[in-house]
This record gives sequence, structure tokens and C-alpha cells, in this order.
Amino acid sequence: MEKFSCKTSGPCDITNLVSNFFQSSAKDISLTNNQDEVLKWANFASNLPDQRDAYHTALKDLNEDLAQKSVLLGGLKPSVADVIVFSALHEFLSHISNEEVQKYPNVIRWMDYIQNKEDLGGAFDMICVNKLPFGHFCSVDTLDENQITKKMVQTTKCVEKSGGNTNLKKDLPEEKASAGDKALVDSNKVNKAAVVKAVIEPTKKSTGEKKKPTEKESSDKDTEFSIAILNLQVGLIRKAWKHPSADSLLVEEIDLGDGNQRQVVSGLAKYYSPDDLINRLVVLISNVKPGKLRDVMSSGLVLCASNQENSAVEPIIPPEGAKIGERVSFPGFEGKPEDVLNPKKKQLEKITPHLYTDDKGVATYKGIPFMTSAGPCTSSITNATIK
Repeated sequence: MEKFSCKTSGPCDITNLVSNFFQSSAKDISLTNNQDEVLKWANFASNLPDQRDAYHTALKDLNEDLAQKSVLLGGLKPSVADVIVFSALHEFLSHISNEEVQKYPNVIRWMDYIQNKEDLGGAFDMICVNKLPFGHFCSVDTLDENQITKKMVQTTKCVEKSGGNTNLKKDLPEEKASAGDKALVDSNKVNKAAVVKAVIEPTKKSTGEKKKPTEKESSDKDTEFSIAILNLQVGLIRKAWKHPSADSLLVEEIDLGDGNQRQVVSGLAKYYSPDDLINRLVVLISNVKPGKLRDVMSSGLVLCASNQENSAVEPIIPPEGAKIGERVSFPGFEGKPEDVLNPKKKQLEKITPHLYTDDKGVATYKGIPFMTSAGPCTSSITNATIK
């Protein structure tokens, strides 16, 4: 591949850098299909404002943009654009306060995904991120015992990885950390080495070279309580009727595509009539062990959002255009689902405490959206539990 370099005499102009790269790689369709979008984000990274208030406005806009996407160009796979913007924001986001972190949950979720998913060649320190679901921040007083235990384990891992610093803000002198001026200046210097490594080096690697799994991926493989073991599918309710012997239950016939029809019993009679549910898209856990509920066979579990008082309950809503039968995915939690969950292992009970809707109603697992080919799944009930 033809070598290229930044042609500016001062700090690297990242838009120039990427433009030169695309020119040298014009014959590589896989690299040039999204050229305009990549250049748009390169321009965003190059023109981040120097004023702190304006910088936060740019972060707010980015946070809103990422509310409906896992990565900048859409889909699930990070691109050059993600690496460029990550490089530009890293220094600043490493120094913001925990209070400020809560203003940008989608940006922080995206940053954590990129730093765990992409090989950045050690150019950046890991940003330690609290994995409690974004959009559902709560005080210690409101956490149950399981959540506190989970939080303690995560904090311990954070300390090990960061050498003892569990805050997003680095160990700077107090006056520097509060002012944030140095972080703001440094954050506008895009890390050229990281971008060049992310853009050029993958094209030099042989197809037989295997990427080493990240610590996060290895950890997920070892656990049997990852969301990846669930087979969450988009289903369409074709029929619904009252349970013959239980007033609180409804029975639904759910289409999962390819002639796959499931009969499912749900506790929705208090909130919906059978007619309300017909022709409605839902998210179904299709690999729970089949069993009878009040003498009626049930072969799945319809996921629903509910408020704290359980006065409002709503099935999670796949987006318009989602394909019947497609599997709901979670970026960073890939894997083959189990054929049938083992009730004795209480796998579902370990996973559902981490299912929430955020403050925009997006359904999440540990802050990661329920993703389909048409976008994220949602609910009209915000900051709700999902079960």
C-alpha cells in the first residue's frame, strides 16, 4: 500500500489525513463505500470547539445521535469514524466528573464499547466505566443486595485495571481537574498514531491472522450468565385469547417466521384485552424451557417493561421494519444462545436484573441497546424494569 502522511506542519489535520488515505485506497470498495460519512466525522473531530460550554454542546449532540445507534455509521461493527472521534474525545472524557458523565450516557456507552472492541495499540488509557445501566442511576440506598454485590465486583475489577483510580476523572491536582482547561486543549489534538494504526494496519494484515480476544470477550465466554445465552427474537402476535382457567393470564400465538408458531402464556390480562395484542410485534425469549401455566402449555416469555409500582406494563416494542424471527443483538455480547435454558441454574434470574429502559425508553442490557436490523427496541415507559 502507498504510504501517506499528514501534510500540515503543525498538529495533524485529521480530515486531511483520512482524505489522503481514501485517495491512496480508491480501489478498495470496502474502505470507500462510506467515505462521505467517515469524512463528516473526521471533520467533527477536527473542529471540536475550544470553549468548554461549546464542547459540552457538541457532546450533547453526539449523545443524541448515538441514542439510536451502537456505532457512528450504524450497524454493530465499529469503523474508522469511531476510532477518529474516540481519539478526539478521549482526553476530555477522561477528566469529566461523574455528574457530567450522567449527562452523556450514550457517548460513555459508545466509548466503552470502542475501547473494548477495537485494538488501539495501547495509545489510550482505559476509561473505567460503571456498568450499572445508563438512564437508571440510583443511590446506594435504592440498590438491592444483588446490585450492591455486583457493583462491588465491578469496582474491584476497575481498580485492578486502572491501578486504583475508579473515577472517570484522572488523578490530577484538584485545581486542574476542576478547571479542565488542559484536558480541553489536549482533547482537541487527535491521536494521529492511533488513527493511522486503525486505518492502515488492518489492510496490511493477512487474512489468516487472528485477533487476540479482549479481556471483556474472554470474560463473557467464561460466564454462563451473559445475555448472549438468551435467544431473544422478534415475534408477531397472530392470535390472542383469555386463559380458560386464570383471569390474570392471556394466551398468545406468536409467529417467529419460517412457519415457527409459539404458544405463550403471559400475565397481561390486567393491562390488555386479547384484541389489543393481535398483530403486535414483541420481543420473545424463545429458548426458555416449555412448561404448563395453569394447565396451558407455554413455550416462550414475552419481555415487558413495567414501572416501579407495576401499574403500567407494556411489551417491549421492536422498531418498524424489524424482521419477524430475527435475533435481537447486543454489541459486545456476541455468542450462540443455548438451545434450552436450564431452570436449575437460574440463568434468567441472573440476567433480568440488568434489563432496563433508559430515560428515552430504549430497552437496554447493562446500558447496551436491544438492537435489530431496523434499530433499537423501545417502550413508552422510561426508566423501567424489563422482565
